[in-house]
Amino acid sequence: MPQSDLVAVSPTTPATNTRKVRMRGFPPCVTPLLGLLILLTPGRVQGSSSCPLYCSCHGAQVDCSSRALTTSSLPSRFPPATTELRLHDNQLTTLPNSLLDFLSSLRSVSLHGNPWACDCGVLYLRAWLLRHPASYTSHSNITCSSPPRLRGTLVVYLAEEEVLESCHYWYCDLALASQVCLFVFVAVQAGLLAAVIVFLRRFESLSREARWTTEESFAGGEGLTSNEYSEYEPMKESII
Repeated sequence: MPQSDLVAVSPTTPATNTRKVRMRGFPPCVTPLLGLLILLTPGRVQGSSSCPLYCSCHGAQVDCSSRALTTSSLPSRFPPATTELRLHDNQLTTLPNSLLDFLSSLRSVSLHGNPWACDCGVLYLRAWLLRHPASYTSHSNITCSSPPRLRGTLVVYLAEEEVLESCHYWYCDLALASQVCLFVFVAVQAGLLAAVIVFLRRFESLSREARWTTEESFAGGEGLTSNEYSEYEPMKESII
């Protein structure tokens, strides 16, 4: 046997009557840590063959009823050999996808007494009910609690169009966000273009006014020079 294998022995002594675990290939200081890690392994709490947390098991019967379980606190797996599963009288609004698909021995499921939300999340439950006969579970007791327009409707009789109206996929939201961003971008570009056009027109107007002012100044300067020259000539002649 390799030295790294774990060998569990449980000899008892009259004095202490305690269980001992011996692990070969590990220093003594590491052994308590490994034992604690084994005890805290999730599989010991909720494994594929052990009884799920918050439920009670009697042979192949798993009872999770009347535990105020929500969709988030519902066990993520059940023993593969389960033949009867009780999930009634909880606070379940949807069932996680593929939750019941791997229970090949399942013969009975109770799902009544839950406030099922008949939106996009109920599609898996509806499809599962349609695939299995009423002998598995009483279809007549599984009804919608929300939305108000579907309250009291049997889940198995929901029309697919009624459910798909509430489905919002991420790529639809992405497309909508892209359209909004594109609209904002075009609006900003249009605003900048309008601002540039207004600035150019204003600049053209100022340039025209400046040109007119310059021309008037030159014209006024030339007129003043000719007048001064006409006044200077008579004075020169009188002096001579």
